[in-house]
Amino acid sequence: MATEPIPPGRFYSVHLRFSRGVITIAAIVLILAVGISFGVYQLLKRAPKPLAVPEAHCVVRTPGGDREMDIEQARIAATIAAVAARRKLPERAVVIAYATALQESKLYNLDYGDRDSVGVFQQRESQGWGTKKQIMDPVYATERFFAALVKVKGYRKMPVAEAAQEVQRSAAGYAYGPHQEEAEILAAAFTGRVPRAVHCWYPPETGQAGDAQASGGKAGAEQAAAPRPKTAQARRQLKRALGSTTVTGSKRGWLIAAWSVAHAQRYGLSRVEYAGARWSNDTRVEGWVDGSASGSRKVELA
Repeated sequence: MATEPIPPGRFYSVHLRFSRGVITIAAIVLILAVGISFGVYQLLKRAPKPLAVPEAHCVVRTPGGDREMDIEQARIAATIAAVAARRKLPERAVVIAYATALQESKLYNLDYGDRDSVGVFQQRESQGWGTKKQIMDPVYATERFFAALVKVKGYRKMPVAEAAQEVQRSAAGYAYGPHQEEAEILAAAFTGRVPRAVHCWYPPETGQAGDAQASGGKAGAEQAAAPRPKTAQARRQLKRALGSTTVTGSKRGWLIAAWSVAHAQRYGLSRVEYAGARWSNDTRVEGWVDGSASGSRKVELA
């Protein structure tokens, strides 16, 4: 049986119509994809960006000015102020000590320096300041600095650079002077003369996995994630520098509060309260806030 021949071009005509349909659909899909992508891009662009987690730091705010500093610098500044308070020295002595430390070490406890100079004040074992181990202890180094300063006749009325040079006997004694303004700001804050002046923050640390396993189960994991603050150790170290943790007045209370905030990371403190105000280790809270039930007779740590 003979088949009817297919007219030339019929098959190719059908194939061409099919190809045009596919192309049309592909074009529509592409347009939709571009539109959706652009819309998603605009939404992501407008969405609030996550805040970067700040590094551990401290801020000092006083009527005389503001300063940012590392936590180590804040700890040393607080230690110097505490030793001065124990010796019943005037704020001028603290200013001189800060100006000296800022020039010599930038308020860091350095284990190196010119020749055998080490520590906050870059004191030298060969010059009779003590052994290297002793000088590397900020409490000891500060004690030795103040012991030498009080022997300088009229140091309270001297220019800061002059008084510092009388103690240090540096080859560039003039270099202490430019640090006076910053030293005065820090002294106002860490001596407690300006309340609520010191604020620090540090990333909360988690405990070791081994501690969680030793404690057992979920309760152990929660305990490891939130280690208990070492308040007793903090008070012992404060007593070593200050002589007593007893609050005998507002200024002393704020000195202790500032010392505690500066040492919060070292002892795992998340809250310090004094005289109705509260500091907390929270980046969402700027400085001290009202609302604490604490009184003016004791600095509360937690």
